[in-house]
Amino acid sequence: MILVNTDYITGKELEMLGLVKGATIQSKNIGRDITQSFKTLVGGELGAYTDMMNQARALATKRMAAEAEQLGADAVVNVRYASSAVMQGAAEVMAYGTAVKFR
Repeated sequence: MILVNTDYITGKELEMLGLVKGATIQSKNIGRDITQSFKTLVGGELGAYTDMMNQARALATKRMAAEAEQLGADAVVNVRYASSAVMQGAAEVMAYGTAVKFR
């Protein structure tokens, strides 16, 4: 499965199949929350949260690609990511794009 953030793939004629998406909601655990709250006192990257969000993006991308495969797609173009807080301590990550088939 080819995933790109452009609306074309060089050298390919595309047939649009439709919108595909994948999402996950991740929450922080109490241990990670406590250690990361101390980090906010001194500043710097919150590595545990960076890792959590990277894992969430990877899972959302995998789910989007699986939805595209169910449609018989060869690729997903215009891949985008969105995130939002759904409640205190939990964030949703969504990957979405347009499933296409090569002509």
